[in-house]
Amino acid sequence: MLRPPLLINPDEVEISAIRAQGAGGQNVNKVSSAVHLRYDIPASSLPDDVKERLLALRDSRITQEGVLVLKAQQHRTQEMNRADAFARLQAVIDSVATPPRTRRATKPTYGSKQRRLEGKSQRSQIKNLRGPVRD
Repeated sequence: MLRPPLLINPDEVEISAIRAQGAGGQNVNKVSSAVHLRYDIPASSLPDDVKERLLALRDSRITQEGVLVLKAQQHRTQEMNRADAFARLQAVIDSVATPPRTRRATKPTYGSKQRRLEGKSQRSQIKNLRGPVRD
């Protein structure tokens, strides 16, 4: 079942600007170009099945309260970091938007059964040769 792409409501996203980490000199030390994005999954307008799969992810970026926290500091400008954070949020949501396929049980093929039995009989022959020598 194909579902239209899930759009994120910008009102549900909390964005704060912080100073970026790492080397970079004067610009990094005084400009808040990094972005902290917080997305409250339980309070969002996403469909319930998508929320469940999102919360079931074993992702360290999801807090105990179900808030997804993303930090973007790759780019020099706050606008580019904000766009990067939104793109990463959309990617996380898109990754769980489609339900996983259910596995259909299959039986081993005839050939694989034959190969298994042939290997067992060869192993049996090897072990029989280890016994005492009979005249």
